[in-house]
Parts: sequence; C-alpha cells; structure tokens
Amino acid sequence: MKIIKRSGAEVAFDPNKIVIAVTKANQSVVPSVRMSPIQIKRIAEDVESAAQNINRSLSVEEIQDMVEDQIMNQRAFDVARRYITYRYNRALIRKSNTTDEQILSLIECNNEEVKQENSNKNPTVNSVQRDYMAGEVSKDIAKRILLPSDVVAAHDQGIIHFHDADYFAQHMHNCDLVNLEDMLQNGTVISGTLIEKPHSFSTACNIATQIIAQVASCQYGGQSISLTHLAPFVDVSRNKIRRQVADELHSIHEAVTEEEISSITEKRLREEVSNGVQMIQYQVVTLMTTNGQAPFVTVFMYLNEAKSEQEKKDLALIIEETLRQRYQGVKNEKGMWITPAFPKLIYVLEEDNIHEDSKYYYLTKLAAKCTAKRLVPDYISEKIMLQNKVDKNGNGNCYTCMGCRSFLTPYVDEEGNPKYYGRFNQGVVTVNLVDIGLSADGNLEKFWEIFDERMELCHRALQCRHERLTGTLSDAAPILWQYGALLRLKKGEKIDKYLHGGYSTLSLGYAGLWECVYSLNGKKLTEPEGEELGLAIMRKLNEYTAKWKATENIDYSLYGTPLESTTYKFAKCLQKRFGIVKGVTDRNYITNSYHIHVTEEIDAFEKLALEAKFQALSPGGAISYVEVPNMQNNLEAVMSVIKFIYDNIMYAELNTKSDYCQMCGYDGEIEIQEDEHGKLIWKCPNCGNTDQNKMNVARRTCGYIGTQFWNQGRTQEIKERVLHL
Repeated sequence: MKIIKRSGAEVAFDPNKIVIAVTKANQSVVPSVRMSPIQIKRIAEDVESAAQNINRSLSVEEIQDMVEDQIMNQRAFDVARRYITYRYNRALIRKSNTTDEQILSLIECNNEEVKQENSNKNPTVNSVQRDYMAGEVSKDIAKRILLPSDVVAAHDQGIIHFHDADYFAQHMHNCDLVNLEDMLQNGTVISGTLIEKPHSFSTACNIATQIIAQVASCQYGGQSISLTHLAPFVDVSRNKIRRQVADELHSIHEAVTEEEISSITEKRLREEVSNGVQMIQYQVVTLMTTNGQAPFVTVFMYLNEAKSEQEKKDLALIIEETLRQRYQGVKNEKGMWITPAFPKLIYVLEEDNIHEDSKYYYLTKLAAKCTAKRLVPDYISEKIMLQNKVDKNGNGNCYTCMGCRSFLTPYVDEEGNPKYYGRFNQGVVTVNLVDIGLSADGNLEKFWEIFDERMELCHRALQCRHERLTGTLSDAAPILWQYGALLRLKKGEKIDKYLHGGYSTLSLGYAGLWECVYSLNGKKLTEPEGEELGLAIMRKLNEYTAKWKATENIDYSLYGTPLESTTYKFAKCLQKRFGIVKGVTDRNYITNSYHIHVTEEIDAFEKLALEAKFQALSPGGAISYVEVPNMQNNLEAVMSVIKFIYDNIMYAELNTKSDYCQMCGYDGEIEIQEDEHGKLIWKCPNCGNTDQNKMNVARRTCGYIGTQFWNQGRTQEIKERVLHL
C-alpha cells in the first residue's frame, strides 16, 4: 500500500510511523490517562486495514485523520488533544513556506500527483519542470494574496475547482479561436519580425505553425484554427506553379496543351499540399511551448465555411490530405507508426458530405476510417448546431470550439455580422454537484438552498477571473492583442472593452451530474425520474448564468468541464467529507459533466440521443462520446454512428484504443491491471511489459487524447469503461 506525502511524493505505507507518533503523544500526558502499547498497536492496525479498503493511495492528512478517529475510539481524549495540537503546530510551520517541498519534489521527479496531473506533459523534462515550478509559485501567490479565503477553502475542500490557479498570477486568459485569416491575409509580427502575406500554400502552413506556437505560449488553454483560412493559398500556389510549368516547358521548346499544363500543375500542387499539411502535423507534434508541452491546438474542417466553390474544392483537398496523414500517424522513437495527441481534428457533418450521393461523401468515409484507427476526427453536426447556436439576428451559426469543447456564445459585431475568430474565454470555475447532493442528504428543498449558496460562491470566483484580466495591456501578449491572433489593439491599449458585451465568455463548469442525481433520489440519468431531475439542475445552472449576464453585461456560459486530474481530486474530497456512499463515492473518480456513467450498459445510439438533451443545455461547451472496440474492419458501423450524430447531437466522438508496446512490438490494447500494492498499472498482454516509458498508449481523456498516462482516479475510470457498440 502506498501513501502520498505532502510534497506529492508516493511512498510505501509504514504503520510503525503511526505507532511512533501516537506513542509520543501518549507519553506527553499523565500516566493515568495513557494508552497501553497494545492499544497503540491496534490503532496502527485498524488504520492500515481501513486504508486498504479505500483502494487508493491516501494522503498523509487522510491517514492522520484516521489516527485521530482511532485514538478517540480508544476513548483516550487527552492523547487525542495532544496529537491534534501537534498536527496544528506543524501545519502552522508548513504554512510559513508552502512551496519549497513541492518544488524540490518536482525537480527530483518524485511528486506522484504532479507526474500524473496532465496526460500530455512529461514531468521529467526540464521545460515541464520549469513550468510546474512557476505554477507552484503562482498558486501560492493566488491562495495567499489574490483570491478570497472562502474561495481558496472551497477549492481545497473540493467544493469547487478554481481552474489553472498555476497561471492566475499572470494576466492570462484561457482559450480562443485564432483569427488565422486576418494574420495570413494582412500580415502579422512574430518576435519583432514582420511576417507578410505568404505567396504559397506551404509558406502559409509554415507561418500557421509559428502562430500556433506563439499563441500557445501566451495563454494556458486550447486554441483552434480553421483549414478554411489556409484554403485561399492553394490557388495562390496553383497559379504560381502553373506559371513555373509553362516557363519550364517553354524553355525546352515543348509544345503542350493547356490540359497538359493543368495536369502537371495539379500533380505538383498536390505535392505541395501534402508537404504543407505534413509541416503542420509534425511541427505541432514536435514543437515545445513555454508551458512544456506541444501546443493544445484543434484543427477545424468545415466545407461550408469556404467563400466560393473553388475555395471549397481546395479546402476539400486540404481536408483529404489531413485525414490521410492522420490515419497514417507519426513515428515513435522506434520508427513505428503511432497515434499522436495533437492536433485535435474536428470534422463538420453537413449536407455536402453526409449522404451517399453527396459530393464530398468520400471525405466522410475517410474520416470514419481515420476515427476507427486514430480516435480522430471528432464530429460537429452543422444541422444541430444551426438549431442550437442562434444569434440575436435569428440566424443559426456553425463554428469550432476553442480547444477540446469550450464554445463561444453567438455574437454579432457592430456591422451586424456574426463573429467568432478572434474571440476568447476568460476562465473557468467548476462546481462539484456531487458535494451539493450529498450535503443535502436526500432533501430536495435543502439541495436547492445549498445550490444557491454554491452558485454565489462560483460567481464570486468567476468575478476574480474577470477582475484579474481587467486592465490588462495589449503589450502583455502582442501576438494576441496587437498582431491579429485575437485583436489589433494599439500598444499600451487595455483589453477591457472585449471583456464585456459578449465578445468573450466566462465559464461556469459543472461536474458529477450523474452522482448528484443518484445521491438525491437514487435514480440514474437513464431513468425518467433521474433524467427529469438532471435536466432541472441543468436549467437552474443556466438561469444563474443568464442572471449574471443580464446584470453585468458579461457572457457567463455553462460549461461541461473536461475533468482530467480533478475527477480524482473531487472523488478523494467527497470520500473524506462523506465516506463511502454506494453508487456515489465508491469509486476514485466522478463523472464528467452530464455524461452517462462509464459503467452503465447502454446502446451507443440511445446514449447519444439522451445526452443530446443535456448537451443542448450546456451552451458554453460539452462533448459526448461512445466507447467502441476495434472498428477498423467494420467501417459501416462507424458510418452509422456518424450519420446518427448528424441527425441527433451537436458534438460527439468515438473512443477506441491505439497502443504500441516498444518491448515486443505488440500493436493492440495495452491493459490496466492491479499490482501487488493495489495500484493500477499498464501492462502489455503479450510480453508483460509494465514500463510506461517503453509503451505508447493513447486514450481519450476528456475531449482530447492523452499520451502521458493518468492519475489513479482517471486510470480507474478508463479501466471501467464499457463498450456502447
């Protein structure tokens, strides 16, 4: 059995340390009230037994809480008081400097929690360690100086989660839609160097990757670009190549027809498109931003975004090449093709590509083939999105999310035109719905009272996000605010105007709707009573964001939080506060947003249809998924799911597996098993390899693909996922 030290390091549980600590407290009281050595030994044994039953690595604080309880059970109250006083005094000493041990454990790579905090960061790399070290300092400043004490306390207790506190000290926002069109067409500046409008598709792709890297280094969330913004440069290259071909043939006095020139031109053009797409894929995978990971970027593929038929044809060419290269994958250090985490791909389903007689149906078939092997692309239904995203002019809009799922609210600029690229999200605060449900103890009236209190707490926490950005100068991130990624403000100009009026959003996240409902009425979201209560909670959440928006002229929006490490944190906090409650806290994770529980046996189509009702009530972003086996030999089934998505839900994905063992060359599913300490580990079923450094595992974590493994809570969730198809 393992425990987690305060520094985050994981060590073997030693019951003798309990015996020593309790003995010291015991010796500090008068002999008449002391415990016997047998009683002290029994305390250590009982704590060890209780800890083993929880089936996860407990923190030192949790072990000490158990020790206190056991001392009290022995009715040794004077000893308990001495033990509690000693803990309190030690806590005061630690509070005087909260970051040293954390930072040192990061440098020595023995901080177990941080090592598994982000499934796309390698914590042994210097650049990642540097980012984490800075993050520890930022969190310390945020908790001691910048945030209200009740917000900090609620965050620490898992009542809410104040996202990305490790970046809060800086004036940084969360995620955005990069206005790549403006930057390519009108030029930009990178590191003080003027970048003019490119004269070829390949150059445009090269500039795009530089922009992606720069943007990623100036914010802490995801970004999205559209392939549509690269499409005009295909024709630029076409015309350039055509002139070159004609000149070459003329120089050797060859008589050729226009058709022959066009044929040679298109062949060379395809090569350039292939090289340009490859540049984006490999640059994104290999770039290392200042936060120690590859840029968290989403690539959007939407045919109807093109401004002309020729541009649509050229866009289709780029999309086809993007899907072909992603299907192939990238090579790992052993030279084997594997699934990369980024860029994330989103493919829009529309009338031009969803029916068998549609002009671009071949692209959807290729997308299905890619999904079956590489987990991407994910799918947006234009049909459903036009119904869900209606602006003040009454027009439906289809656009990409920012990163993995965060969606902007519909917005119309001063000229009456819809605008999405160049907009951003200010930040996220998530409420733990399960905690509200358990605190109410089955009393629905009490639930709504606590709910109201928690909403006001979240509101004040979100206002802290907004206030931290207020007054930010454009000079803080020139690539964003001055050179077109988001805006083109003057030097020294504040961004305040764009924090109001709907230009940007603030996200109220929510987690654990499934467990919340079950804690209140014992019903699942898949049952009528559970569904009804779940939808009522969602509507109430939206009432609050609407009220805040109307009062402050800030676009608050409800967001289905993609819990990664927080799913484990929330579960541990719930277990500590409420114990083990069957069906609610009996696992080391809670459910993402409105999702059906991963263990629930449900058909893929039934799941998507049910979750579509909840997704429509999550306007700030959410994504649904279905878990599927290896579908590479059953693409018809994949296509049937894709067509169902088009007709029924705005945004969804298919989860499969894509693993590789470097020890034996096994190309199949790496399994999750328990080791002798009860810890979940990854194991190759072919050769038994358990060294994570010698295997490539790709799993959908929570809207995006993770490749650097996960904490114990998320790993358990992945292990327990049932197939829906």
